[in-house]
Amino acid sequence: MAQPKKKTSHQKQHSRRSKVWKAVAQTIVSCPNCAQPTRRHQVCVECGYYRGRPARRAESVVTE
Repeated sequence: MAQPKKKTSHQKQHSRRSKVWKAVAQTIVSCPNCAQPTRRHQVCVECGYYRGRPARRAESVVTE
């Protein structure tokens, strides 16, 4: 197997690794159930639906 001729410098290592950690903006879509903006592949915060099905229980309303 081929061996490197010289040691890779710290600057080269860091610049190569920095490409992995770049921030990416989240994709916002509208919920098909309530049309509120939500992140992709996440349960809707407003209605609690994911892919057309309820993903969490509706919060019970406490009246006093």
